[in-house]
Amino acid sequence: MNPYMVIGIVLGYFSILIIISHFTSREADTHIFFTANRKSPWYLVAFGMVGATLSGVTFISVPGEVGNSAFAYLQFVFGNIVGYGIIAGILLPMYYKLNLISIYTFLQNRFGEYGYKTGSFFFLISKLTGAALRLYIVAVVLQIAFFDAFNIPFSITVIVTIALIWIYTYRGGIKTIVWTDTLQTFFLVSAVVFSMISISRNLGWDSGNILKEIFNSSYSKIFVWEWYSSNNFFKQFFAGIFTTIAINGLDQDMMQKNLTCKNLKEAQKNMLVFSLSFLVMIVLFLSLGVLLYEYAIKTGIVIPEKTDDFYPLLALNYLGFPISIAFLIGITAATYSSADSALTALTTSFCIDFIKIEKFEERKRKRIKKQVHLLFSLLLILTILLFRIINNESIVIAVFRVAGYTYGPILGLFIFGMYSKRQVKYMWIPFIGTIAPILCYFISKYSEILFNGYKFGFELLILNSLIVFAGLFIISKKHVACNKLL
Repeated sequence: MNPYMVIGIVLGYFSILIIISHFTSREADTHIFFTANRKSPWYLVAFGMVGATLSGVTFISVPGEVGNSAFAYLQFVFGNIVGYGIIAGILLPMYYKLNLISIYTFLQNRFGEYGYKTGSFFFLISKLTGAALRLYIVAVVLQIAFFDAFNIPFSITVIVTIALIWIYTYRGGIKTIVWTDTLQTFFLVSAVVFSMISISRNLGWDSGNILKEIFNSSYSKIFVWEWYSSNNFFKQFFAGIFTTIAINGLDQDMMQKNLTCKNLKEAQKNMLVFSLSFLVMIVLFLSLGVLLYEYAIKTGIVIPEKTDDFYPLLALNYLGFPISIAFLIGITAATYSSADSALTALTTSFCIDFIKIEKFEERKRKRIKKQVHLLFSLLLILTILLFRIINNESIVIAVFRVAGYTYGPILGLFIFGMYSKRQVKYMWIPFIGTIAPILCYFISKYSEILFNGYKFGFELLILNSLIVFAGLFIISKKHVACNKLL
C-alpha cells in the first residue's frame, strides 16, 4: 500500500477528530473535562462505548484467535452480557446515589485513604498497561504501512501516535470523547461489515448463504466442555461475568462515560443497549475470522504462527486496495476510541484521587490537569516501547492476563466493601492488594502440579479477588458501627 496514501488517510481522519474537539471544548473548564456537565445523550454514549470497549485488540486479535479456539470466545462474551446487567442494576445506582466523579471515592468512604489509594493505584496501573497494549497494535500497523518505508524508528511512530491523541483530548476531556467515540465506532463497524462483504464475494459466497457457510465452518464451534481446558464453558462464562464487572463496572474509564448521562435511568438504558450492541459486534468479528481463514485455505496463503499478524497480513497484502483502506481506518478508529478515553480517565483519576484537584482554584486546576495529561501521555509512550521488547503472545490474551492481575484487587475491595460490614485495619490494605497478584502468579504458574493438570484462563481474576476478600476478612473485626453505603 502506498505509504503516502496511508499517511493521508490517517491525517485526514485526525483532522476530523480535531475539528470535533474544537467545537466540543469551547469554554470547557475542568468540571466539563471530568463530567461533561452530565448532559450526554444516553444513546450517543451507548454507541460510542462499543468502539471504546472493542479497541484495536478486538479488531486484530479476535479474528485471528478464531484459528486457535474457533468461536469459544463467545462463551466469555455471554458472561460479559450478564456482567453488564449487574453493573446496570447494582453499581450504577450506587455511583449516582453517591454523586461520584471518581468511582474510587466509594473506597474512601468505606476504607479510608489506604483503601482509596490502593484501588485507584491498581486502576492507574491496569489502565496504563491496557491502553499501551491496545496502542501498540496500531503503532505496529502504522510502522509497517508507512514509517518503515522511510526508515523511521518505531519509537517515533509511538510518539506521533500519542501526540495525536493528546492534541484532541487535552482541552475537552470526556465531553470530546463522547462525540469522537461515536464517530470512531461508526468507522469501526463500517470497516468490519465492508471487509466481510468483500471477502465473502472473493470466496464466492452470496449474501443469502454467508451465515450458513459460517455456521457450518469447522471454525465456528462455540462450546468447550472439557474441564481441564482453559476454554471450558463454565470457566469462560463466570470469568466473563467477573471480568466485565471489574474492567467495566469498576473502571473509571468506562464508568466516567456512564456518569455523564443526565440521570440513572438513562445511564442504565445506555448500559443495556450497549451490551446487546457489543454482543452483535463480537459475533461479526468472529465471523470475519472464519472468512479470513477460509480465504487463506482456498488461496493457499500460509497462515502466520502469530495469529495477531493474520488479519493485517491479508488486509494489507492479499485482499485488495479497498479492504486495505477499510482495515486501516477500522484499526485506527478501534484503537484510538479506547486509547483517548483511557488517557482522559487516567488524568481524571490521578487529579481527583491523588492530587485532590477540587481544592484548587480554576486557573490552577487547568494547569495541573494539563500537566497530568502530558505526564500520562509520556508514560504511555514508555510502556508501549517496553511492551515492544517483551511481548510474545496474542494481544487479546495479554490484555485479559494483565486485567486478571491488576483488576482483581479492585474487585475484591469493592465486593468486601459493599457486602461486608466488618471493620478493616486500613493500614494493611495496600499489603493485601500487593500480595494477592503475587500469589496468583505462582498459583497459576504451578496450577497443573497443584491441581492435577488444571490450567487457569481468564478466571484468574476471580481467584485474585477472592484472595483479596479473604485477606480483608483476616485483617478485619466484627462491625461495630458503619454507615450504610448501598
